[in-house]
Amino acid sequence: MLPFDMRPDAVMQELMAYGQKLSHGMKNLMEVGEISSGVTPKTVVHQEDKLTLYRFQNPNKDAVTSKTPLLIVYALVNRPYMTDIQENRSTVRALMDAGQDVYLVDWGYPDRADRYLTLDDYINGYLDRCVDVICERHRIKKINILGICQGGTFSLCYSALHPDKVKNLVTMVTPVDFQTPDNMLSHWVQQVDADLVVDTLGNVPGEMLNWTFLNLKPYQLMGQKYLGLLDTLDDPDALKNFLRMEKWIFDSPDQAGEAFRQFIKDFYQQNKLLKGGLEIGEPVSLKAITMPVLNVFAEQDHLVPPDASRAMRGKLGTKDYTELSFPGGHIGIYVSGKAQKTVPPAIGKWLDERD
Repeated sequence: MLPFDMRPDAVMQELMAYGQKLSHGMKNLMEVGEISSGVTPKTVVHQEDKLTLYRFQNPNKDAVTSKTPLLIVYALVNRPYMTDIQENRSTVRALMDAGQDVYLVDWGYPDRADRYLTLDDYINGYLDRCVDVICERHRIKKINILGICQGGTFSLCYSALHPDKVKNLVTMVTPVDFQTPDNMLSHWVQQVDADLVVDTLGNVPGEMLNWTFLNLKPYQLMGQKYLGLLDTLDDPDALKNFLRMEKWIFDSPDQAGEAFRQFIKDFYQQNKLLKGGLEIGEPVSLKAITMPVLNVFAEQDHLVPPDASRAMRGKLGTKDYTELSFPGGHIGIYVSGKAQKTVPPAIGKWLDERD
């Protein structure tokens, strides 16, 4: 028995229905309007070169219960508005609802003038000055930090180098062991001649890195989702949700050449953060991280496998170490409905208990 009706009248009816759905969907596409990049109102509090430091505006000031502001440190390789992509899928808003006073570092878009920026420039320069700005604004000596993905790795390094400025550290989908057996990206990167790439290209094109990430799951990320787009076209809200994600996926900044060189060689190829020997201005030791740490990871993460993140257990200098596991993927941990209801409230509660 055939899985579908092959009678001519049934085929014609299905083709007509498909045509009507496609026509309606194209009309929705034409009328979709501008796709936003972040939805929560925010204020610029500091700018330096390409970097911008934002403070999100909570319409209900009484809702801010935390005494210590929280700085979100995102990765260099993607844009940070993934944390605030739409009203009902915003980690930022959920953290604000949990009583947090939220700041965010936007690294911007490096150009040829940034070719020689190093990890030292990013971590001991830009990030350290952002922390100083927040401390001065609030007349405090320490802040809380939430580092996400590569930004979490930066936050670990920063906390090890500047423990006197970090009260509590939260890491989310953050790699510590860059060579776990199930890390497909790491297996690819081991074969990359980072010196040849940077010496040839200068800055590393964001499009090239994006192509690499997409090819980790080529069918799901480059085929399946577009096959399913037809079912989304006739729903304007669902269509906008889809286009917001597409905009973020392909909004990939170039990478400053020297910083890229060091990150690939020291972290992926030599695994120095875990094994030792890492220097960013001065030696970095995980044992120097003595403040409380909450480590949040995703169980189905294809970019940062859980074991890559769990590797920090027992390697830090703090006795106050907590893990939070989320049953989802690398992106779902920011945007899924289940994540919104569980992860930010848990982070807020954990921080409040140590405030």
